[in-house]
Amino acid sequence: MKYVNLYTEAVDEGCCWGCFYIVSAFKAVVMQIYISEEAIVADIQDKFHEIYPKLKLDFFRDPVGEGEHIPKNSRVSPDTPIEKIRMRHHFGWLDVSHYRTALAVEHDLDHLFGLNAKILHKSGSLWLQATGRGHLSLEELSAGDTPKKSTFHLPEEPETE
Repeated sequence: MKYVNLYTEAVDEGCCWGCFYIVSAFKAVVMQIYISEEAIVADIQDKFHEIYPKLKLDFFRDPVGEGEHIPKNSRVSPDTPIEKIRMRHHFGWLDVSHYRTALAVEHDLDHLFGLNAKILHKSGSLWLQATGRGHLSLEELSAGDTPKKSTFHLPEEPETE
């Protein structure tokens, strides 16, 4: 029996039932996008959006700093071939598992593939950088979770000994 996983490759699970459960559990935990030599920006964006509908992956011609204003002409068109915008000509898997942070995925895109990208989250009708939220996992960012601030309260009366 063959199943198609998130990576769009066939996995043969006919060897034993144990393999079936291991591979099924693996598919549920690890999510990856293959970045190939022939890919276009829209391919990667669409695959990312399938996994995280409330997040957006944007690519840029130049590096964009945390919280920096992004000029519109810096964005890369979705029909642009990856080959035209990357600095390192490597291909391979990008891990976008639910436990990874936006900063970690952006770092991998830059250091492994030479791509300038930012993960954006939707706030109302606006797409915003994950500035100040980069430590959140992709799952938390997608859910719209905000870190709970712990508030320190002074006791009403001082303790007596």
